[in-house]
Order: sequence, then structure tokens, then C-alpha cells
Amino acid sequence: MKRSGSSLFKSLVLLSMLSILGGCAAAQMALSKKDLDVQTRTSNAIFVDAVSQAKRTIYLEVKSGVMEFDRRKFKQFVKQQFTENNDSGYKIVDDPNEAQFHMTAYILNLEKTSQTAAEAALGKGYSGGAVLAGAATGAVVSKNNLVAGAVAGGLVGGAADMVTGNLVKDVTYMLVSDVQIKEKAAKGVYVRKDSKVDTKISDDGSSRQTVSEVSNRKEYRTRIVTTANKVNLKLEDAEELMFKKTAYAMAGFF
Repeated sequence: MKRSGSSLFKSLVLLSMLSILGGCAAAQMALSKKDLDVQTRTSNAIFVDAVSQAKRTIYLEVKSGVMEFDRRKFKQFVKQQFTENNDSGYKIVDDPNEAQFHMTAYILNLEKTSQTAAEAALGKGYSGGAVLAGAATGAVVSKNNLVAGAVAGGLVGGAADMVTGNLVKDVTYMLVSDVQIKEKAAKGVYVRKDSKVDTKISDDGSSRQTVSEVSNRKEYRTRIVTTANKVNLKLEDAEELMFKKTAYAMAGFF
């Protein structure tokens, strides 16, 4: 009984020490991640050809397969960037036949992720709306590695995890946008596009199709990845700034 009481006392002391250490780690994270940090990067730059003032017109399409994404709200932010922050005279028009440029943004992801997954999504570049498999890994939860390595008891590990995991979380959200811009070529100029499509026809093999197209539009493609990071971040607190920065990047191509 004495040994049992002594072991219980030592466990309680260790639990208290580890909880304090976990609390310190949580407090340090809460302090370092207290401000919202939103970053936007593109997989490659787009440089459209210079055109006369009369031709500086853009038809905008925003498409999405993400339920949480507010397409109408995002589209308004893009229009706002051209109206307020683009000093080159470009404007959004409603008639695609009148527009010199067609710009399409396809939203692939708007979800919790990790910085590593965001880097991987950017590195993949434009995929034209293909599913971004395995990009999101969930929220990054801070845990005290010392606790995990030193404690073999579920009680102590669970308490430390409660302090650093449930109360303080290092959360990152990611918005992935594939952007395609089509520009009318000069009169008499035709653009040839060759594409190769690999299709799996059975477990034993696949087929490859080569498609050649001729049009009067040049194409530019890139991917924009915007991340938002903050302790205990909620999507509604980051969404507006993420939309604004992504829209700013799209307007910056012109």
C-alpha cells in the first residue's frame, strides 16, 4: 500500500510538472501566433501582351467544386480589385464576345491544411480543376514532444494533450485557385494547341490520345495558393482577407 501511495504521489507530481510545461508551450504558441498571417503565392508569373485602351476588357468566370466557397462573394472581390486598385485601365465586362481576355478561376480547395501541404499544392502548379488528392492534412496541433517521449501513462499523456491540443491549436487554412487567361490573338494569327490525354481503360492497360486544336486565343495558366495561419483560427475570420489577397494576385496579371 505504501508503494502504491508513493507511486500515485509521484505520478501526481509528474502530472503537475508536465501540465505546467504544456501550459508554457501553449502560452508561447498563443503569443507567437496571435496575429492573422495571410500569404499568397503563384506557381508562375503571367505576363499578358500590352493592348490598346479600348481592348483592356476582361470576361471573368469563377467556378468551384467546394461547398464552403462563396463564389459570388469572391467574384465581387475580384471586380473590386480591378475597379479600385488596377491603374492600367482594365475592366470586367459581362459580354464574353466583347472581351479581349477571358479569365477563369477554378477553386480546388478551401480547407484546413498544413504548411507542408500548401507548399506541395503550389509545387504541383496548374491542373485545370483536377482533384487535388492528399493536399489537406488537417489542422496542425501543437504537442509537447517531451511529454510524448517521457510519459507512458494514459492519464498524464491525456492531460498534457488536453493542454496543448484542445486549448491551443496552430491552424492553417488553404485556398487553391487554378487560373487560366485566354487572350485574343492579333488578326491573322492562329494558335495551335497540342494535348496528350492518358486514359486507363482496364487494369491491364491504358490509352493515350493526342488532340490538336487551332484557335485565335493564346492561353496563360498558373496556380494561386493563399494560406491563413493563426492560433485557434476559424475560417470565417480568415475568409475575407484570403479572398482579397487572391483577387489582388489575379488583378496583378494585367
